[in-house]
Amino acid sequence: MDKIVIENLSVRYSDGTESLKNINLKIPEQSITALIGPAGGGKSTLLRVLNRLNDLADVVEMSGRVLLNGRNIYDPDANVIELRRKMGIVFSRPVPLPLTIYQNVSYGLEVAGIRSKSRLDDAVEKALRLAALWDEVHDRLNDPAIAISGGQQQRLCLARALALEPEVILLDEPTSALDPVSTARIENLLQDLKEQYTIIIVPHSIQQAARVADWVAFFLQGELVEYAARDRMFLSPKDRRTQEYIEGRYG
Repeated sequence: MDKIVIENLSVRYSDGTESLKNINLKIPEQSITALIGPAGGGKSTLLRVLNRLNDLADVVEMSGRVLLNGRNIYDPDANVIELRRKMGIVFSRPVPLPLTIYQNVSYGLEVAGIRSKSRLDDAVEKALRLAALWDEVHDRLNDPAIAISGGQQQRLCLARALALEPEVILLDEPTSALDPVSTARIENLLQDLKEQYTIIIVPHSIQQAARVADWVAFFLQGELVEYAARDRMFLSPKDRRTQEYIEGRYG
């Protein structure tokens, strides 16, 4: 079943750049979809469209529809705050809040009006367990978040998103600043999380896409060139440009 359906989506920025050109894409639920392609192809723009962060950017023209569970997230009556809870996003560099580990996870819940200490405690523990971080920090919850390692900080940012109980997790090169051990830990974590969530990732390499993705979409200069299951995409792509990119001839 498709979690997200993108129909005829085009985005143009104020400098005249057309970042996305008539994109049509269906994202199946409880799966990992990787967006690959050279820099400037529109991958990060698409994540921001899904989270409506582009509302804050210099977008002068956008057309098409983005459906989540069959509803257009750009309808005039769409609740953007609620949408961003459903579409959690984690960026390439971990940016913990200048608070404790506990407060980093509870912050969004408290903003949403949850005040019960027991509910917050339960939610923080659940989110940290989902992010495979609880065992490492359960006795350090009152420590500053910046006191833990970069890999732990990235999982903490993921836990912060998970605490809001999203339906979709958007990841923009989430391991690009991490060491190989932390990268492997997060990649393994994603395989567990897809049992409950729909995950869309801009990987930091072709190799990462091949390791983690169920589906792969190849973007080139704002165009969706090809979209297929991982094995078919990497073993027998239909478009010559996809083949050349996978073989490392450009990008």
